[in-house]
Amino acid sequence: MSPAWKGPSPPTGPTASHGARPMSPSTSSPQPRPAPLPPSSVLTLVCCSFPPRCSASTAKSLLFRFLPFLRWLPRYPIKDWLLGDIISGFSVGIMHLPQGLAYALLAGLPPVTGLYSSFYPVFLYFFFGTSRHNSVGPFAVISVMIGSVTDSLVPSEDFLESVNSTNVTMVNEARRDAARVELVATLTILVGVFQVALGLLQFGFVVTYLSDPLVRGYTTAASVHVLISQLKYVFGISLGEHSGPLSLFTTFIEICQKLPKTNVGTLVTAIIAMVAIFIVKELNHKFSAKLPMPIPIELITIIVSTGISYGVNLNSKFGISVVGHIPSGLKPPMAPNIKYFGQVVGNAFAIAVVGYAICISLGKIFALKHGYKVDSNQELIALGLSNFLGGFFQCFAISCSMSRSLVQESTGGNSQVAGVIASLVILVTILKIGELFRDLPKAILAAIIIVNLKGMFKQFADFRTLWKSNRVDLMVWIVTFVATLLLNLDLGLGVSVAFALLTVVFQTQLPHYSILGHISDTDIYRDVVEYKQAQEVPGVKIFHSSSTIYFANAELYSEALKKKLKKRQKQAEKEKAKRQKVLPRAATIRALCPAPPLSSGVGCHGNPRGLLGTAPAAGWEGSMPAEPTLRSLGLPVPDFHTVILDFSPVNFVDTVSIKILKNVRKRLGEQRRRPPATLQKASQMPHWGRWDSGRLPHFPRARGSLTPVCVFAAICRSSGISGR
Repeated sequence: MSPAWKGPSPPTGPTASHGARPMSPSTSSPQPRPAPLPPSSVLTLVCCSFPPRCSASTAKSLLFRFLPFLRWLPRYPIKDWLLGDIISGFSVGIMHLPQGLAYALLAGLPPVTGLYSSFYPVFLYFFFGTSRHNSVGPFAVISVMIGSVTDSLVPSEDFLESVNSTNVTMVNEARRDAARVELVATLTILVGVFQVALGLLQFGFVVTYLSDPLVRGYTTAASVHVLISQLKYVFGISLGEHSGPLSLFTTFIEICQKLPKTNVGTLVTAIIAMVAIFIVKELNHKFSAKLPMPIPIELITIIVSTGISYGVNLNSKFGISVVGHIPSGLKPPMAPNIKYFGQVVGNAFAIAVVGYAICISLGKIFALKHGYKVDSNQELIALGLSNFLGGFFQCFAISCSMSRSLVQESTGGNSQVAGVIASLVILVTILKIGELFRDLPKAILAAIIIVNLKGMFKQFADFRTLWKSNRVDLMVWIVTFVATLLLNLDLGLGVSVAFALLTVVFQTQLPHYSILGHISDTDIYRDVVEYKQAQEVPGVKIFHSSSTIYFANAELYSEALKKKLKKRQKQAEKEKAKRQKVLPRAATIRALCPAPPLSSGVGCHGNPRGLLGTAPAAGWEGSMPAEPTLRSLGLPVPDFHTVILDFSPVNFVDTVSIKILKNVRKRLGEQRRRPPATLQKASQMPHWGRWDSGRLPHFPRARGSLTPVCVFAAICRSSGISGR
């Protein structure tokens, strides 16, 4: 008892419980009734019965939860991990530089914003992230989703200006870029708000609604969007900006129409760069075990092409488009433009979910491989804070890149320290080196983006794999891919998620029904149609459904049960007819079941007395007069006496299901009541339920007994009765 308690001692023992009966005087001496507790004492007792919510240990655990680096950084093994993290961070930082510039171009933003997005969020992830190998930063799919927003809300046509008061118009790129940066910064902040809110509400499970076929189909379609968007830089042509449904095909048609205007110098530059990058990347993959770090071909290509462009003056001589001015230094934070919130809220939520899905899937892969745990909700918070704070510094939304993460792991990265090293490499570039890349051809950045799409295009092989393994997942993949191509990235994602959820509903409405049989010398039951070794238990039909029973499929369940029993009955009659043709007539007569004694309670074919319309044979001593039976009426007699409904996949039942099951019982069972009979082999079917009262059955409590009706429900969670 707490020291704050000042009143008399509280009652203990059996008399202290609410509603407990007083002890009998014969068994125990009466005890004096305790005095009533004063209200203040009751309040003190209630308050002291709970541990204090605010304490030093609670605050410490919360701090360690939201700042995971405080937990692992003091125990960081400097001698074992530091060198690997430095090498890995430097390698990833070298990759961040070209990819940041390229993905900013993909998002329709100035290249310097890609460098900002490779610095601020990566540095912030060190404090909040739990994955030791994820390389966060710009990602192609997220960038193209952002690019669709900038093209639709801030099109270049809104910034056309006349040149020297003539009829010639040009796009004021400075004003356009400033407006797009403001829009994307607002979008990024809103993405961060969504991710942090979902993480704090423990909604990390929301990504479970994005199945693996859906994500792979979506990213494959997004890679097609990325490819089409970069063709204008490869061919050196100018295109109008299209957004909304079918914008991908409109852009592709316009590209085909303008192919005669291709800039040959730009095309040659892009092809040479793509071939060189592809070959070196293949060599890196082939000799990865022998190379201390991958050859930074992307950085080498950028440096060489920038030098050639500056020396030869490719822009003025051949009309090859270049990056242009890249400002040095960091920008002060800027406030978001609230007027954009209503226009980008849907896109922000889609980007938040897709970015998190990609990041957590990669994080779990590396965590499983290296034996540590990734907190899904904390990852959501980490991504959200990185995006939220980065949005104030002109960053665009980020996710996790598989190529950079694989390099970070393969070059010896062991912790988030590698990310800090990579961000410092980008910081040096922003402060001192960035302005040197003003003569970098945009075709080189397009080549880098296209070559890095190779991994996503490999996902087309999923078509053959899913065709062999799961056709429903294949449908999800195809619908996601087609919807994303036709409806653009935002609407395509919504349609894909809706279709994936509908497949779940349809699979529960149209499950696989089967009759289970026993596999000899095991406790396993399987579908007798799919497994030849499975043999039915004589006189027993075990009916299995692959999904739960609820209002949407209860009627179908009843009809499927009826059809299955009729089908099996017809097959049994055919087999019996074949045997009768072979056996002599005398053997056929002797095959009829003998009249069992009255005490056994078993009729012909092993049926309990009166079940399924049969009755005891007339003439037995003490028997009742014969009642009309199926046999006496000339109707076929079922070869089973018991139907077991396998409820192993059933996790809930509703009132509609109860009514349907009661109707099944009435149709197959006898109508009159009988006292309960004891189940002889309860170990095979441990949980039983009844529908006599019309209530939801409490299966775990009704154990070992049942009514002798024809239909029984078996919850076989711990038994061997199961099915496919």
